[in-house]
Amino acid sequence: QVQLVESGGGSVQAGDSLRLSCTASGRTLSNYIMGWFRQVPGKEREFVAAITWSDTSTYSTASVKGRFTISRDNAKNMVYLQMNSLKPEDTAVYYCGARHYTSNAYSYWGQGTQVTVSS
Repeated sequence: QVQLVESGGGSVQAGDSLRLSCTASGRTLSNYIMGWFRQVPGKEREFVAAITWSDTSTYSTASVKGRFTISRDNAKNMVYLQMNSLKPEDTAVYYCGARHYTSNAYSYWGQGTQVTVSS
């Protein structure tokens, strides 16, 4: 099992920054890809960014490139999402997810943390 806990959300003004944190626990975390997703009511969960524990490869969706950066700290079993130049359309519940390398789906999720950006 993999347990994930997000933190760092809050209410900010457009143009401000936030850093989200995801604390992960599990027996073999190196076998998982970690991702950040976001979701608003009535819409599907949207992929934001992903990173592995074992290399430096990262991926992100076009809407956040240049503004959001995903990173990790293996010693602390933590994954971060640095969000700069926030826009009102970034408002969502942000989730940390994990998927095994052998799976196509993210099977583990945190409880989510709310990010609200006011104009």
